[in-house]
Amino acid sequence: MSIDEIVKKLPEELQKEVIDFIDFLLEKRSKKAGTKLRQDWAGALRDYRSQYTSTELQKKIMEWRGD
Repeated sequence: MSIDEIVKKLPEELQKEVIDFIDFLLEKRSKKAGTKLRQDWAGALRDYRSQYTSTELQKKIMEWRGD
């Protein structure tokens, strides 16, 4: 049984919900496909590990970013 056949068995208001959900999934997928996790920052703060604890470094990063 195809998805079209299944959807056609639903009442019209549920068919609209299915279409809305499919649109949501497509939009979600397109956003996810366009963004990749960057990891070029890894190790960038290595020089500071002897100067700061991890908590202090988090606070410092927020200062540097202006948060």
